[in-house]
Amino acid sequence: MTQDELKQAVARAAIEYVPEGEIIGVGTGSTANYFIDELGKIKDRIKGAVASSEATAARLASHGIPVLDLNDVEGMSVYIDGADEITPQGAMIKGGGAALTREKIVASVAKRFICIADGSKLVDVLGKFPLPVEVIPMAQAAVARRLAALGCEARLRLKDGKPLLTDNGCMILDLVGLRIEKPAELEKQINDIPGVVTVGLFAIGGANVALLGTEEGVKTLTF
Repeated sequence: MTQDELKQAVARAAIEYVPEGEIIGVGTGSTANYFIDELGKIKDRIKGAVASSEATAARLASHGIPVLDLNDVEGMSVYIDGADEITPQGAMIKGGGAALTREKIVASVAKRFICIADGSKLVDVLGKFPLPVEVIPMAQAAVARRLAALGCEARLRLKDGKPLLTDNGCMILDLVGLRIEKPAELEKQINDIPGVVTVGLFAIGGANVALLGTEEGVKTLTF
């Protein structure tokens, strides 16, 4: 199976976790897009969705799924999103799609985080995938120096030769060369740096369930 076929398989499997008649949180990225396409087929069974990015909001709306503002929602049963890496303990690196802050906010309101990914995203130790850190623009250089002191390279993410700006108007530093043995501790350490909006480590609030697409079918991990 191709990687896209594996993503489609987990997207279909995730529909089983969508409670009827409720509001759900939806993530950002290629795997989340497959889930949105599947969600469109059962849109009449849910009240609506809270999007973690402008891109996700647009895709949900294109399927006729009501998009709700998080400020108008008291809670959600589930948040469903992909991951760039995930450990057997449910800690994740997210933010390859530059939506890490809104993803973390929406996920924090949901009772359960359902991670959907192809099996290649399961790793013993996080860090091979560059760790994204969203930063306030005026603090970018100062934060980069603090992050480099961790023993990694802090690369400013670019788009068309210019700094990529998130939906929040912030920049992203991608940390290369980290081996993250204690993800919850590093998450707190980086979040405490002045100028950091959030880091793409989801360990303090990790996944509750992971649906992983493999050649043998969808594998379910619970944490």
